[in-house]
Amino acid sequence: MENFTFYNPTKLIFGDNQLEQLKTEIPSYGQKVLLVYGGGSIKRSGLYDRVISNLNEINAEIFELSGVEPNPRLTTVHKGVEICKSEGIEFLLAVGGGSVIDCTKAIAAGAKYDGDAWDLVTKKALPQDALPLGTVLTLAATGSEMNAGSVITNWETNEKYGWGSPLVFPKFSILEPKNTVTVPKDHTIYGMVDMMAHVLEQYFHNSTNTVLQDRLCESVLQTVIEVGPSLMDNLEDVSLRETILYSGTIALNGMLQMGYRGDWATHNIEHAVSAVYDIPHAGGLAILFPNWMKHNLKVNPARFAQLAKRVFNVSPEGKTDEEIGLEGIEALRTFWSSLGAPTRLVEYDIDDSQLDVMAEKTVVNGDFGNFNPLNKEDVLAILRASL
Repeated sequence: MENFTFYNPTKLIFGDNQLEQLKTEIPSYGQKVLLVYGGGSIKRSGLYDRVISNLNEINAEIFELSGVEPNPRLTTVHKGVEICKSEGIEFLLAVGGGSVIDCTKAIAAGAKYDGDAWDLVTKKALPQDALPLGTVLTLAATGSEMNAGSVITNWETNEKYGWGSPLVFPKFSILEPKNTVTVPKDHTIYGMVDMMAHVLEQYFHNSTNTVLQDRLCESVLQTVIEVGPSLMDNLEDVSLRETILYSGTIALNGMLQMGYRGDWATHNIEHAVSAVYDIPHAGGLAILFPNWMKHNLKVNPARFAQLAKRVFNVSPEGKTDEEIGLEGIEALRTFWSSLGAPTRLVEYDIDDSQLDVMAEKTVVNGDFGNFNPLNKEDVLAILRASL
């Protein structure tokens, strides 16, 4: 285990009928509120009206930015930054899933920066300040409601990068499980894949003596595997939604990754794929992750074997660690496929014509990945295996 400092200032407000806490949380930050959201789902569900009602009760001056994309675009960030600067916005409220929250984080930092917010995403400049933000989560997936990370796409240059700053931790996040009940089946699937992928990215590392961390990661994976199929059969079950919602938050709020550095190579590859083809992020992860695992199985077979035995109940009798690990990889792929996740890039009409472009985008900053650093040839091999 490595030395570490854990810091997470986000107030997590979880449970039924918690939305009214907007009235106690927001006023200390100001009256001018920019409400950020995606499509029309929060209006169809009635959540929009509930949020507006609460904001009206504290006499908030409400401004709106709607239409945040599933892979949030830099152009939308620019729109939000302009509203913040021209209207003197004092607080940002993201109502939606991870994409809405990621976009809001970029707006929060961009509103306090004199240049282009893309400088912050590409790390040409570091945020020095940010507007405060809060979230009302509607989708169990990314964990963005309780971390300082964000992913933004520049569609004009086909670039998609993750970035982060302690300045953009949400001040609070309200998680009402009932707000996730109307999430369609496909996005529910993507959400579960995404949170499992986050755990797996952290599970594969090179530090020693991470006994408790391993068990924490494994328990989150086991929980999603246990609850996921039942949720697929009953999307309106609030108790199942509650478990999955909490799992997504725990998967990426920093608690699992104390004392070591996870890998995160698969996310880098997927960002390049969806920057070119604009596919669902978790759909790309479902395809790529098993192939990243196969590509790296020989790096530490015992690690893969441990995952297979503890999470997927693979029998070790008469098998090598590599054989056990391979069975675990196939068990993961089978589970995601049983939920309805894609298994090949061809399902998104992706062929081999842009492989080199995607590989180049992945290695733009050189070799990457903490478990086993990858180069362009490694990326090409994983992409080819994913076709």
